[in-house]
Amino acid sequence: MTDADTNTNTVPPDPDRFIQAWSASLAQVLGQISGSPLPCVVHTEGPAELPPAGEGDLWAMCTCTGGLRGEMSLRIPPASVLLLAQIFMSEPPSASAELTPDHREAAVELLRQVAGLVTTGIKPIVGEVQLRLESSPGAPSWPASTTLCLCAGEAPSGAAWLEVQLSAALAAALRSERTEAAKPASAAAPPAIPPASSNPRDNKTKLDLLMDVELALTLRFGTRRLLLREILDLNPGSVVDLDRQVQEPVDVLLDGRLVARGEVVVIDGNYGVRVTEVPSAGA
Repeated sequence: MTDADTNTNTVPPDPDRFIQAWSASLAQVLGQISGSPLPCVVHTEGPAELPPAGEGDLWAMCTCTGGLRGEMSLRIPPASVLLLAQIFMSEPPSASAELTPDHREAAVELLRQVAGLVTTGIKPIVGEVQLRLESSPGAPSWPASTTLCLCAGEAPSGAAWLEVQLSAALAAALRSERTEAAKPASAAAPPAIPPASSNPRDNKTKLDLLMDVELALTLRFGTRRLLLREILDLNPGSVVDLDRQVQEPVDVLLDGRLVARGEVVVIDGNYGVRVTEVPSAGA
């Protein structure tokens, strides 16, 4: 499926519905600002027109909480950053213009507005969702489970490309949402759940299927929101205050999801964390 705007009652495969919401919202925001419709198309495979990752790319991280949990990374090549920022700032489009920090900050603000529309668009499907989008210094630390591309404008000239990567946690949440949405509404009693296998060998075989799944484990000491100009002022020796006291425990994140809290320890010269709290599933 590559069309950005489809009218169908069928459930799109896996995370496609979420990406379609981003595509439609991006087209809506750009169209409202420019005053004319601007098509936005989803590519499930990386097109030749999308430049490879390189210096000068704009990276942004979108953290999903609420009805969806996980993270999404966006990479925008410099030429696409300039085009999106010029539209957002109502500047005459010029591919030869200098890409400034203001352009990069404008592109991030544009993505925040798009994220706000996405939140409203997917609420009837997955319920209350919060999307927090911030600029990122580089590629995500977690391995991408799904990679797609958005093309805003007419390719190959005058088009802005966005590479989208979904974390394993977000992709799994979207697939779970698809499974629930695909169930037909019925007043009949649900079928009886078959008893679990009593053969320990069968259970071990099922567990072995999951043993090689890789998930990124991250320690979060705290967060701090900075303006782009504040980031540019950072130098060796600069100190950034976080929103957490020294005595407070650090968060242990498994692929973007909070699974435990603890205190930092040093073991044989290596950092470690001693788990002091495991929050409940609903926390």
